[in-house]
Amino acid sequence: MTLPVVLRALALDDVEQALDHLFNEGAADAALSFVDALDVAQQQIAREPGIGSTRHAHELGIPGLRSWAISVHPYLLFYIQRNDHLDVWRVLHQRCDLAAWLAEPD
Repeated sequence: MTLPVVLRALALDDVEQALDHLFNEGAADAALSFVDALDVAQQQIAREPGIGSTRHAHELGIPGLRSWAISVHPYLLFYIQRNDHLDVWRVLHQRCDLAAWLAEPD
């Protein structure tokens, strides 16, 4: 069963910031690659919601939180499986302070 993937406002902001950064660096091809890789990642978790790592769920004390790497790009997609969809909380660079970013309210 494939579940719809719903990005929260913060996740959409994360994607926009990543794309802005890439375009500002003159890396339009990398920005397009990021969009494609994000789409593939969303398709992967939609088909297999349990595929993501629970490592951060344990570290941060957020039950059900999973992360999935966006291939070729240093970003993680953070999500929780709900009954009828996948709730994507954030799309964060792997080098950021993940605990601080995930603690932001939404």
